[in-house]
Amino acid sequence: MLSWALVFLVVALIAGVLGFTSIAGAAVGIAKILFFVFLVLFAVSAIMHMVRGRRV
Repeated sequence: MLSWALVFLVVALIAGVLGFTSIAGAAVGIAKILFFVFLVLFAVSAIMHMVRGRRV
């Protein structure tokens, strides 16, 4: 999911350089949403790993 956020960020940067501001704005919005979703999933995963400990 982080890779998708990076892809949309690159698309936004390229679109911004070329002058497509509406496309750049949309791509930045999608990249932000995906980044925060990834961040929340990572935090939940880290917390669950700490709660479970090293039990196998």
